[in-house]
Amino acid sequence: MARYETVIGLEVHIELKTRSKIFCDSTTEFGGDPNTHICPVCLGLPGTLPVVNKKVVEYAIRAALALNCQIAGFSKFDRKNYYYPDMPKNYQISQYDLPIAEHGYLDIDTGGGVKRIGITRLHMEEDTGKLVHQGTITTTPFSLVDYNRAGVPLIEIVSEPDLRSPEEACSYMEKLKAIVQYTGVSDCKMEEGSLRCDANISVRPAGSSKLGTKAEIKNLNSFRALQRALSYEVERQIEALEEGGRIVQETRTWDEGKGVTLSMRSKEHAHDYRYFPDPDLVPLVIEKEWVEDIRRSLPELPDARRRRYVMEYGLPGYDAAVLTSTREMADYFEDCVASYSNPKAVSNWIMGDLARLLNANNQEITACRIKPRQLASLLELMEKGTISGKIAKTVFEEMFASGKDAGVIVKEKGLVQISDEGAIAAVVAEVIASNPKSVEDIRAGKEKALGFLVGQVMKATRGKANPELVNRLLKERI
Repeated sequence: MARYETVIGLEVHIELKTRSKIFCDSTTEFGGDPNTHICPVCLGLPGTLPVVNKKVVEYAIRAALALNCQIAGFSKFDRKNYYYPDMPKNYQISQYDLPIAEHGYLDIDTGGGVKRIGITRLHMEEDTGKLVHQGTITTTPFSLVDYNRAGVPLIEIVSEPDLRSPEEACSYMEKLKAIVQYTGVSDCKMEEGSLRCDANISVRPAGSSKLGTKAEIKNLNSFRALQRALSYEVERQIEALEEGGRIVQETRTWDEGKGVTLSMRSKEHAHDYRYFPDPDLVPLVIEKEWVEDIRRSLPELPDARRRRYVMEYGLPGYDAAVLTSTREMADYFEDCVASYSNPKAVSNWIMGDLARLLNANNQEITACRIKPRQLASLLELMEKGTISGKIAKTVFEEMFASGKDAGVIVKEKGLVQISDEGAIAAVVAEVIASNPKSVEDIRAGKEKALGFLVGQVMKATRGKANPELVNRLLKERI
């Protein structure tokens, strides 16, 4: 594989978070019974006319600016003509030669440092319906069609072929997802299909500047699928070339169960779609003043926020990157720090115990029952010595399950830390008397024995003894 170089470009489709569809007033709400979120316009029935949703244009500009794109003063909608059962009109309204935005970029972190990935274009289009297969697309005896999604507004973001590995492709997708989520134009829920990806991939001899023949892998709807499909395709193409074969330009699908890509059809070219300007939609003239108003409304984006966390809060770069990976997590962190001014302690708890419980329960931070002020209160109890770090973890799990305040749980369960020196000294004396062998080991320089005695004191006090005080008293008495 060292003799070949992988070349990858991604086409990412993102559903915009508008209330109504791109050319009609049907709802974009996810779910619902099949074919209930439809109307004559999104079904393309005779006599209907589309009208562009201004919010869609605004959201497209907002995302494009966040991705450093140039906004076109003049753009238009085109008809992309092809037959497929999930398209009620037998054409898709998209943008071809005059998209709303071009020439952008985003930066990703790689093992060799920061790498800039070019963005060729960002354009608007309508989503298609959804085919429901009885099995996989290649084995199903029949498929059902649901047009609820037809007409939902999309932006398609096309990258330059700048990605050189499946890992870089995943980093690009993660960064793109974070930026778009920060702008608020989409929730990017891959499990609901609001973020999907097509990957163009080819291989070429190392050192060559000529692109190899590419294959397009359609509808990759998870980071795991993207990673596995690209890894498989690299191996497939290299193996074919090594055996003296050639790569055919085609569209392939990813079979998650078998872990392979499968051929669907020969790859189409732009002229196959017979693009022409949609006669029912007037061109878009975008005023510069509107673009600048949208630019001023953009939030602080992930890279800027990460740099600020390092400078303002003194966090390590790794912590800052994790905390800013989603806007919701970054907001949660800042709300905590506003109540408890130890950013590193807050970061440790969010990245550690909170992340663990969220992952175990398959839960987003927005659904977490522990509010930022409640986490701050728990840390304050630890700082005051009211509870130990070990007890704090127990309290935290109860907070996560019940949503109760830390103080309430500590009081209900009698978990207040024992910091009375006299009370702890009595327990220490009993432990020393009961473990003469450990005492001799400590006096002989075996430090591990001290940990055993500390554990015995903590056990006797049900974890309530102040650990620092226990350590000091044991050392003094021995």
